[in-house]
This record gives sequence, C-alpha cells and structure tokens, in this order.
Amino acid sequence: MAAKRDYYEVLGVSKTASADEIKKAYRQLAKKLHPDVNPGDKEAEAKFKEVNEAYEVLSDDQKRARYDQFGHEDPTMGGGGYGGFGGFDASGFGGFGDIFSEFFGGGAGGGARQRGPVQGNDLRYDLTLTFEEAAKGCSKDMNVVRDEKCPTCGGSGAKPGTSPVTCPNCHGSGQVVMTQQTMLGAMRVSRVCPNCHGEGKIIKDACPKCSGRGKVRSTKRITLKVPAGIDNGQIITMRGQGESGERGGPAGDLQVFITVRPHKYFKRKDYDLYCEVPISFTQATLGCEVDVPTLDQPVKYTVPEGTQPGTVFRIKGAGIQNLHGAGKGDLYVTMEVEVPRKLTEKQKDLLRQFDESTTGREYEKKKSFFEKMKNAFS
Repeated sequence: MAAKRDYYEVLGVSKTASADEIKKAYRQLAKKLHPDVNPGDKEAEAKFKEVNEAYEVLSDDQKRARYDQFGHEDPTMGGGGYGGFGGFDASGFGGFGDIFSEFFGGGAGGGARQRGPVQGNDLRYDLTLTFEEAAKGCSKDMNVVRDEKCPTCGGSGAKPGTSPVTCPNCHGSGQVVMTQQTMLGAMRVSRVCPNCHGEGKIIKDACPKCSGRGKVRSTKRITLKVPAGIDNGQIITMRGQGESGERGGPAGDLQVFITVRPHKYFKRKDYDLYCEVPISFTQATLGCEVDVPTLDQPVKYTVPEGTQPGTVFRIKGAGIQNLHGAGKGDLYVTMEVEVPRKLTEKQKDLLRQFDESTTGREYEKKKSFFEKMKNAFS
C-alpha cells in the first residue's frame, strides 16, 4: 500500500497556513476534482477523497495539533492513522456544506429554509467641501438616488387590494428538495425554488407602480450635518439612509465620502494649521507687528527684533476644532524673510554703508561659521 502524502502537501499549503488559507485551498481543489465535474475520472475521484481527508484533519484544531505531532501515526486512531473519507452529513461537517451548496444549489440533508429579512444595499455619495466648511462644520443638502419601498403597494409588489399568495411549488418554504446521486450515494439536497425564486410567495396581480418589484427608483433630498473638524478622505455614515431592505429587513446605510479642497494660505496636519507670512528684511531686523490670517479673522502678532528666516511662532487654539472632543489645534506661523530685489543705486549705497558699519557681532551664525572654518584649516 502506497504511503500517504502529507496533508499540507495535498492541499498545497504551508504548515503555518491559517484556517482561512486552508479552507480556501480546499474549496478550490474540491470544486476542481469533484466527480460531478469529472465524471468517470477515477484519478480525480481518488484525489477528491484525498483532499477531503486532508481537510477533515487540518480544519479541526485538535486533529491538526495531533497530526503536527504524530503525523499519520496518531496513536489515538487505533493504530490505523487517519482514516478515509467515510459517511458524513454535508450540511454540518466542517466546510463541506459550503462546497455542496456550490455544486448542488443548497444545503444537503437538512430541511429547506425560507429566506428571511435582508438588509438593503449601502450607497455611496461623494461630497466636496471647502477648507472652511470642513474646519467649522456645515449643513449640506444631497440628492440621493435610491430604491425605496413602493408607496402604492407598500413593498408587497402586489396590486392594491390583492396580496402575494403561497407558492404552490414549494408550499411557501422557498426551496425544493430533490435526490441526487453522488459518489457517496443518494443524497437529499435542497435548491432555491425556481417558481418563486426563494421568496415562498408569488404575485398574480403585479402592482402597476413598481411592476411587482415592491420598490421604486426615487430621488431623496437628504440634509447632512457635517461636524466641525472633518478631514479629507474621511467617511460619514448615515444609518438607514441607503436602499430599503427586503422582507422586512432594515434599510442600508449611506456612506458619504469627504473631499476637502486645499486652502490658499493654510496646510493642515491633524488638527493643527500651518502657514507662512512674508516679512521684509527691515521688519525682521527691527521687529514689527503683522497681521496673521486665521480661519476666523486676521490677528495682530508682534514679531520680535532680530527674527531669523524660517522662525516658527505658535498661536495656541487657532487651529481646527477636534472632531471627537473639545478644544482646537494650534496655528504654526513661519516667518519668511524676503530679500529685496531691483534696488536703486541710492538704496544699494545705504546698504553698503550699513554693512561697513557692522562689526560682525551682529551676525551670530556668520561669525560662528567662519570661526569653525578657520579652526578646521589651521
């Protein structure tokens, strides 16, 4: 008798594979090798049994742990190792019920089940805001196109004054049971009733408004309150504002995707704001008072004497409102010292005179740099 192959090798997965990876590999192989897909192919049938045997062990945490320890010679199996793929109930054995559902259109063995309430589909809406609207919050009206319960029939799909009737084919269960021959013998499997499509009821006189769908396409005007502090790329979920559900199920949600236009002055990082304010060489040297923009109105800020290019000042609480709590971020202002251009000869002479009058102590960085360079080459 040929030695059994390693179960991990049979499924084509590593020994560290997760349960989801094992299940995915099994489903792919089982669908490929199933006898109904390969009628009369004995080799495929043998591989199908081998795959199922491997999955029976590796899909069970306890069996897998013992297999990893003992291999095919597990002493708890009565000396015979892990046995073949014997009789089983496909509706409740590991992942086999899912596989048979794909092959045969329903669960095997168990009774037919009527379809229950189904939640409606979620919808997406793309909303663009200005920088100020996102920072301060606002209200926005949106026209949302969606399926809603038909107002004429109340969602039943039947003509007013009539009602859906029980399907005579499945007697209201939504499924029909049939016997199908498989490699394991005759099996009772259930399929969605082709007469009522699983609803359990049929409509004899359709509603003229929705043509029996129970839903109509409509445009709904919805007002969204955008909270202060929302940021680009975030999503606001409006519960129950999606499409209506089926068979009494709840409505889906409306997902509002936010896009924020850039600002001409500010850049945002979390709840802090950043901007640059240009000042002249003289203002930076002597100090001055400048207007600094904020999201509300400009504020006066005193620039100290001797401010260096790139110096950053913080204005506390002048940033963005925190989306999830109290308080605001800060505003960080970078002083951009602008070097003058297109000077007149008189202005140039004045600057030369000023430069000649300096002793070097006025330029700390320049003095330090040349002292370091002198020491380096001495």
